[in-house]
Amino acid sequence: MKINTVKQAMREGRLQLGTNFSQFRSQDAIRILAAAGFDWAFLDGEHGGFDQETLQDLCRIAVRVGLSPIVRVADLQYSLIARALDCGAEGVIFPRVEDPALLERAVGWTKFPPVGQRGMGLTPLQVDFEPVTIPQIMEHLNREQMVVLQIETTRAFDARDELLSVPNVDTVMIGPVDLSISLGVPGEFEHPKMLDTVEKIVESCRRHGVVPGAQARNLALAKRWRDMGMLFVGCSSETAMLYDAARTLATQIK
Repeated sequence: MKINTVKQAMREGRLQLGTNFSQFRSQDAIRILAAAGFDWAFLDGEHGGFDQETLQDLCRIAVRVGLSPIVRVADLQYSLIARALDCGAEGVIFPRVEDPALLERAVGWTKFPPVGQRGMGLTPLQVDFEPVTIPQIMEHLNREQMVVLQIETTRAFDARDELLSVPNVDTVMIGPVDLSISLGVPGEFEHPKMLDTVEKIVESCRRHGVVPGAQARNLALAKRWRDMGMLFVGCSSETAMLYDAARTLATQIK
């Protein structure tokens, strides 16, 4: 069964680069990102328009080409979380989390017993017909699939030590837009209040043994997150990258 290379690399202290993938229902776009050198993409079930069948198709091709698919669920509901993992996601992102008790319940839905409460409905197709037992599948996926927590509000920031104390949270992905809005400095990612908050989140991650990370809308901000020691760094999106490259080309030619 497949090792989660993103999770393994971050355990070894190596940065893993990803991006937001929320609009294109294209397997070839997934292949392009993998060929370009991205390590992961989060398939956005919160703000994107993907249905379950599209998520499954994108997850399956992503695994094949070496781009780790991580699904951001729309809400902390068992049906959304478990089905995302059953579709082939190598991790899930929990948005808008503020309550440690709810987070603990949601993390439990990502793990098979005795670690959690996820139901087993996988078939040989979903493990590439490897001759493995149900206990082997359960143990492997409990270890390899990632749980990513988003900290996006001042309330979540204030509760960060409680949230990061929940067992089996692997990674944080700071949501800078919503966090900046919550801090009263919308879109001002370089504002001292914003940077101080982010630094304190990174420090808390290190204390709790959780990998720090964040999404960025541009290259400069992604480099800042990298330089702050984040290992799970997302930059741009599939639509923004196409637009930026196309606009640069058109402008330079015209």
